[in-house]
Amino acid sequence: MTDDIRLAFAHPSERAEASSQTPCDRISLRDYIVEVEIGAFQQERGTLQRVRFNVVVEVLPLSGPIDDDVDRILSYDKVTEAISTELDAERINLLETLAARVAERILLEPQAERVFVRIEKLDRGPFSLGVEIVRARDGVDLAGQEHIEAPHPRMVYLSNEAIQSPFLGAWIDQLAGMDAPLIICVGASDVAAPQAENAMAQRRVDLLAIEQNAWVLAARDRRCMVVGTRTELDWAMKNDQICIWAPSKIVLDAVDGPSASPRDAVALVAWFAQDMAAKELLVIGAEAPKADVPARSIQTVAKTLS
Repeated sequence: MTDDIRLAFAHPSERAEASSQTPCDRISLRDYIVEVEIGAFQQERGTLQRVRFNVVVEVLPLSGPIDDDVDRILSYDKVTEAISTELDAERINLLETLAARVAERILLEPQAERVFVRIEKLDRGPFSLGVEIVRARDGVDLAGQEHIEAPHPRMVYLSNEAIQSPFLGAWIDQLAGMDAPLIICVGASDVAAPQAENAMAQRRVDLLAIEQNAWVLAARDRRCMVVGTRTELDWAMKNDQICIWAPSKIVLDAVDGPSASPRDAVALVAWFAQDMAAKELLVIGAEAPKADVPARSIQTVAKTLS
């Protein structure tokens, strides 16, 4: 085996040493294993698998005496916290995504200069499957990791009767002029969805039925855009784009998913409103649910909401 091949499979600390041109100190996390739901394949959903982390962080040597002061060094806890924070944020499909997010979070620490992150799946066969990345402070846009607080949206649930109302355009006019970004939510249409033989498949069918109705609504008002990812939602809220929520990805990727069935659309929307820290949940044409955000119901045939 050549030195290059041996080094490729060596621990990241050895590769860090071999590739460094600047004297530096290193801290490492070896063989840190957690169980997590991760993966893009269907068989990886709804099940936990073991994932192993090996991380090396290069830090500049301290000037002056350390004085046994933990505040002067990069604590190992910061490395494990970066992993747990990103795992808890949302369900992730790709190891590459997780590795990049962990590396970028570690580089937020002022002592960190360069970080090696290797992540491996241990339960996909009689082998390990993994990815390793290297990120340096001068190569990462740290501003993107500051997690600037997104606006608090106003969530509006429209019943099927409300969707078909001749006043729909006037309601959207009024709602769009209020003091918060607007996210519209719907349930399934009144046409019964297909029936599947197991609960997981039925859940997907019911979520897709909601998304079909979202497209029906979008066709009625071209100002509305069907959105299914947090990235799109964040952009839309910051750019005054009216959204209609397509729930499949966010519901299925949620670490702490909703207990509500997609068939109970109002309860599902209440979960989403809480998850998005909504300013208000307004329910038009149905009863408002019990929610941890301010919620009110409007049973109206009037042109103007009150």
